[in-house]
Amino acid sequence: MVANLARSVRSLALKIASYGVMHLVVAMLVAFAITRDWRMALAIGLVEPFFQTVAYSFHDRVWHRIERRRMRSGMEETAEAFTARLDVMNAEEQSRAHGHHGHSHALPSLKNIALKTVTYGVMHFAVAVTVAYAITRDWRVALTVGVIEPLVQMIFFAIHDAVWRRTEARKAARSTGMASA
Repeated sequence: MVANLARSVRSLALKIASYGVMHLVVAMLVAFAITRDWRMALAIGLVEPFFQTVAYSFHDRVWHRIERRRMRSGMEETAEAFTARLDVMNAEEQSRAHGHHGHSHALPSLKNIALKTVTYGVMHFAVAVTVAYAITRDWRVALTVGVIEPLVQMIFFAIHDAVWRRTEARKAARSTGMASA
């Protein structure tokens, strides 16, 4: 149990650190493209990702809680699937209960991925505008950075999140395979 907790904490720390590095590089490149001033780009690129990484860690924790609640609500579904296998619930009843045959919580739905990405984008926009304005004292630059930089970051966020989901799924599959062996 302690080893699992340590692995989980290490994995979360690595996920947040890799997000921070990715964000830093993208923020500096976007800020430079907008300001054409390497000092402002460096300042925005160093300060903004710090605040975004803090905000991201809160965002990620909230989404982990949401996903855990959904998995817990799957207990009712598991009970229904179990009773269906025992022929207590026939296919018609199961279809009526779920709207279709079979149901898996193994992968997040496209709707959940989109919602997670959009909430990340809104959070990112607010932090980016605030930091860019604090550094530049120019609302036009701050709004430009606030619009463009989060859009670029959303693309990289989705890629980053997908890579981590696949990595965690592979680790889970390996540990399940090792446990059953």
